[in-house]
Amino acid sequence: MPTPDEIVRSMCESWNAPTPDPDQISKYFAEDAVYHNIPLEPAVGRAAISATVAGFLAPLDGIHFEIRHQVSSGNIVMNERTDTFHVSGRATPLRVMGVFEVNDGLITAWRDYFDLAQGNQAMGF
Repeated sequence: MPTPDEIVRSMCESWNAPTPDPDQISKYFAEDAVYHNIPLEPAVGRAAISATVAGFLAPLDGIHFEIRHQVSSGNIVMNERTDTFHVSGRATPLRVMGVFEVNDGLITAWRDYFDLAQGNQAMGF
């Protein structure tokens, strides 16, 4: 079974596909997982996570996750990333701090912390 570190790295890499698939991304999560972008409301459950991911991806031409640093201890994984949003020919980086809980080979919680004003700019709002 992959380690929690490997699971989180694989999930982050799945966002870098030419056409990221929300259903493929959500397969890394437990059925009752919670995905919370801290300035926003959490998505609870795999179906809600897939819908949230689809909503994030809809206005984008692409996205790229670059893990700058990642540490893990037991089932907790933390990473510092730069998520670069591609919208209308413009690439906008967003610095993100992610905290993940992994149990039985699936992500059970994902919390991302970022500046909401920079996030809105990255999304073209």
